[in-house]
Formats: sequence, C-alpha cells, structure tokens
Amino acid sequence: MTESKAVYIPPCKHPRIVIIGAGFAGIHLAKALKNKPFQIVLIDKNNFHQFQPLLYQVATSGLEPDSIVFPIRKIFRNYKHFVFRMTDVLSINSKNKSITTDIGIINYDHLVLASGSTNNFYGLKDVESNSIGLKTIQESLDIRSNILQNIEKANQSDDDATRRLNTAIVIIGAGPAGVETAGAFAEFKKFIYPKDYPELRNFPLQIHVVEAGKRVLSAMSDKSSKDSLKDLEKMQVIVHLDTAIKSYDGKTVELSSGETILSSNLIWTAGVKGQFPDGIESKNITPGNRIEVDLFNKVKGHDSIFAIGDVAAMQTEDYPRGHPMVAPTAIQQGQHLAKNLQLEEVNWKPFKYLDKGSLATIGKRKAVADFGKLHFRGKFAWFIWSTVHLISISGFKNKLRVGLNWVNNYVSYDKGNRLIIRKYKPKS
Repeated sequence: MTESKAVYIPPCKHPRIVIIGAGFAGIHLAKALKNKPFQIVLIDKNNFHQFQPLLYQVATSGLEPDSIVFPIRKIFRNYKHFVFRMTDVLSINSKNKSITTDIGIINYDHLVLASGSTNNFYGLKDVESNSIGLKTIQESLDIRSNILQNIEKANQSDDDATRRLNTAIVIIGAGPAGVETAGAFAEFKKFIYPKDYPELRNFPLQIHVVEAGKRVLSAMSDKSSKDSLKDLEKMQVIVHLDTAIKSYDGKTVELSSGETILSSNLIWTAGVKGQFPDGIESKNITPGNRIEVDLFNKVKGHDSIFAIGDVAAMQTEDYPRGHPMVAPTAIQQGQHLAKNLQLEEVNWKPFKYLDKGSLATIGKRKAVADFGKLHFRGKFAWFIWSTVHLISISGFKNKLRVGLNWVNNYVSYDKGNRLIIRKYKPKS
C-alpha cells in the first residue's frame, strides 16, 4: 500500500463523520444519524456486528454464530449517504484530519473512535499464549472447538491423567461473562456430557472459576453475588475466590494460593482494555488503555475527534475511573453524541449515564437482576434477562432463531450445536 493512495468514498456535499468500529457504540451512533445531513463512513475489520453478551452461548454449544451476528450492510441498507469499508485502521493523523487504513487513506471532518475493547492479560504472557479470550465470535468458536476436541482426546485415551487433563475447564474471572460461561458448561456437564461420552462416566467435567476478588459478580449487589455463588456451587462449579492466576503453560494452572489445576482448557474473562489505532497522544490515555474524553465525549486536545463506548474514559464524580465497559454505556453514548453533532457546539449537552440495572444468568431458570434497590432471583430474573437480550438482538430472523433455540433448550436442555466446524490449533 502506498501512503498517498486514497480510499474511494462517493462524493457528498455533507460533512463526513468517520466511525471506527461497528460495535454497540458505533452502530447506535450511525443509526441515530439516519438520513441526517452527514456522510457516515463506518469502518470495521469485519463485515458484521456481533452481539457480545451472547458469545458465551456460542462457546458452550448453545447457539450457532449466525444467530448473534448481523451483516453491517443489511443494517444500513436504506440509509442515505452511508458508506461501509471493511478494513483495519492503522493510524490517525489529526493534523491532516485523516486516517490510514490497510487499503489507503480516508479523510474526515469528524472522527469517532468506537473501537471497543480487547482482552487484558495484565502482562501474563504465558497465559495469553495458552488461553482463549471471549471477546469475539471467532474466539467463542475457538473455545467450543478446543473443548470438544479435548473431550474427544480424553474419550480416545486409556490414560487416566490424559483424561483428567482434557476434561477440566478453568475460567479466569467471575464477572458476568465468567459466571454465565461456567453455568452453561455446568448444564452441559449434567445433561449432555453423560449421554455423548458414556465411556467417560468416571471422569466428569471439572469446572473451575478463578476470581482475584472476594466475590463473584462484584459489580452487582452483594445479594446477587451471594445468590450466584450458591447457584454455581449447587451446579458443582468449583469457585476459587480471592485467588489470582500466576501462570499457565497449556497444561498446568498455577494459582496465587499455591494450588495447581491440571487442564488443557483455559478461558480468559478476567479483564479487558481499550483498543484504538496509533495517533492518540499518551497524555490522553488512562489506565485500562482508555482514551480520556470530556463530558461531550470529545478527546481532550482535539476539536474533531471523539471516543465512545469501551474505549472512552469519561471521568466524573459518580464514575471517577470512567463509565462501566458495558453495552448500555456504549449505546447511550452513541445516541447522545448523535444528538450533539446535530447542534451548534454551544448547545451541546453533557453526557449523563442512566443505569438501567444489571443482569446475569447462571443457567436455565437461574439468574439474578438488580434494579436500584430491587433484587430478583430465579425464574423471574431469568425471564427478564431473556427478554432484554432477545429484544436487543439485531434482525427479526436472529431474534426468531435465538428465541426458538432457547425454547428448545428450556424444554429439553439440549445443546444441539456441539459441532467442531473448524478445528482449533493452539497459539503456542
């Protein structure tokens, strides 16, 4: 690629807003600007939007990937002055108001960084090399294939050590993703595993959750945390609290408690960090690799660069370390920025996050929900969780697919998607 090469963008008389990232923040910003006097150029390395809250269901054989991804071009099919380019963004040149991608240069009038977050392994290189994160649809498919492949290895072996190694699953992190993944694997262990692998009747799946903090679901209420822990323990999930991972070589998990766990299946859900192209000054980058923004989501020191969603660190009295890196924050910031961009800057309104509550599911008919001082547990919370997620999925066909799949699972506990479509090859 030559640096002087410009990416073809159809000419337009309106100001150009370039949005990097088709996650919740970028998608909802673009939707809120439908047919407004702007040219919207949306950039992503994939040609689809993925519904991240349900990645764990793909990883645990509950859903097929097609159910939770949606083509970007279909979402914006009837939008005027909308352009999509599938490419990786390499760097930002704020002086020239341009970005460099792997297909060329794109100029902008306004640039919005909605590039989201990626796994944060906190410098544990051996863990990063030998584990799989849960941030993308590709990773969720890798988890599914890896675990099923290892169970097949156990089933083909007559060596007890090999069988134990390949039938142990370790999940690092007890936030919503870790708890929901553990609960789904616990149901797999109880209802699917004995039927599919009768030769391993003496080697049941061992499911471990390792959490450095003192409780599971630390961002939720103490009641939800305790209820979730009880549910996990009833489902025979082994929970290690106040315990951090020290190292992992692909077979042995070393913990800060001195304990070791033998496992060939390690899933990382313990932390994330912002991700964005080169070109943002280091003084604007906060802990967690997030970009410091003002109350209008504008990157400090820049008049035409904004950051929204996981990558943005808006420090307020209520959120001194930035808003939670969750979908509702990204959606609200995208919609709010769209409103401001349609006004004169003197009329812009500061962003204020509306916390609509927190939800987590531990399995079928098992969930917790916090709405202010209200707390729900069990079937009712599970119904709320299911309804909220079903409404949020893009596309009628996807909603129908997921809904029918959940009805089938609710009646039969079946996880019909335990398929190794693409074999996983370990990174190291």
